Amino acid sequence: MNNVNTDIGLIGLGVMGSSLALNMESHGFTVAVHNRTAPQIDNLINNRSKFNKIIGFEDLKEFVSSIKKPRKIMLMVVAGSVVDDYIKKLIPLIDQGDIIIDGGNSHYPDSIRRTKELEAQGFQFIGAGVSGGEEGALKGPSIMPGGSVSAWPEVRGIFQAISAKVEGNEPCCDWIGEDGSGHFVKMVHNGIEYGDMQLICEAYQIMRDVLGMSNDEMHQVFKKWNESELDSYLIEITADILKFKDKDGTYLVDNILDTAGQKGTGKWTATVALELGTPLTLIGEAVFSRYLSSIKQERVKASKLLSGPSLTFEGDKVQVLNDIHDALYASKIVSYAQGYALLTKAASEFNWNLNYGGIALMWRGGCIIRSTFLTKIKDAYDTNSELENLLLDPFFKDKINKSQDGWRRVCSLAISHGVPIPAMTSSLSYFDGYRAKRLPANLLQAQRDYFGAHTYERLDGNKGEFFHTEWIQSD
Repeated sequence: MNNVNTDIGLIGLGVMGSSLALNMESHGFTVAVHNRTAPQIDNLINNRSKFNKIIGFEDLKEFVSSIKKPRKIMLMVVAGSVVDDYIKKLIPLIDQGDIIIDGGNSHYPDSIRRTKELEAQGFQFIGAGVSGGEEGALKGPSIMPGGSVSAWPEVRGIFQAISAKVEGNEPCCDWIGEDGSGHFVKMVHNGIEYGDMQLICEAYQIMRDVLGMSNDEMHQVFKKWNESELDSYLIEITADILKFKDKDGTYLVDNILDTAGQKGTGKWTATVALELGTPLTLIGEAVFSRYLSSIKQERVKASKLLSGPSLTFEGDKVQVLNDIHDALYASKIVSYAQGYALLTKAASEFNWNLNYGGIALMWRGGCIIRSTFLTKIKDAYDTNSELENLLLDPFFKDKINKSQDGWRRVCSLAISHGVPIPAMTSSLSYFDGYRAKRLPANLLQAQRDYFGAHTYERLDGNKGEFFHTEWIQSD
């Protein structure tokens, strides 16, 4: 095995790792693979490899020795301590300038730390967000790399070859920026994914519980929407899900327990928004909605004790469906506007030089949130790289202005029928708050000063000049 000369090494042969190895092989790269247990290595090489360009190693030292210098070693293992453990094992075996790549769902502070630690020892590190699930990893994912800038030219050829491609054969992979920026962008992607999924679920619930539509009728609506400006992977699979029948002929979606799972990236996105002081209301509500769904037994109990409205819809169903379309589209604009505002704030906070239009392009294919909508975001930032908020772009400003009547009607309809739509209503509140020249925070500041002497600024004062009032007056 000492004369083997592989292009890249990959550690971790779970679903994503195995699929990426096969993707690399299919694009002509020779891949060294290592896994903690041998059966996964044997299965990949003997049952799934088609070109005999995946070479397995049970011994980590032999695995490292087989890779061309500067070595490129990609970790596809569980985020957290497992990544650090493998880095510790690799350091004695690799040479100065070699590159360790973490392709898992790691938290961006870990990637910031790992970049600094490895660069201090003369090595290079890349934290690469990989999106698209098993199919994307196998056929072309969206890849979001950040870390040691000098490492990008070494991995660019492989990463862009295996990534998804969009119009003009553009790869859905480009350099994001310094240290933890790649994993930060992937985290925001996942947060937006939470928001998109929640918005679609709310549209579905209004159709089902207010309009009384059948699964087949809803399937037809989502199928039609996927041929419109709402064209996206998530709308497409929703249409497929709604028509899918179980073995007994019933619709499978109706037999699935209504408790949502999550892996934590949505929570990370909401948490960092709080830490950076950025309003990320829609994604936050999407995360909380999953938490609310998880208390199923409590909700069943509450349903027997707490009453709500019992209205029967008697309006124009076609008009309401058009309104739901507009509410979904407008809320989606807000979701991305909030996500990009968070990226902008993080870039300022961590001194990252992010290409916002390029990020939209990377999300155009391969990943879960891929949609035609993202082309318009790329256009917006290509036109104005200093855009303060996506809502201020002429295209999105026009779209949200035209959509808001239906958006407001849908929110009113759902509320009057007792149907929860936290993502749609919170996005509408954000829109109204963002466009408000004056908010009631003046009263809030007075309250803070009253009970805590926190001071306030005055409209007729200078910026940065603070005042305090003794609010209790004698009669």
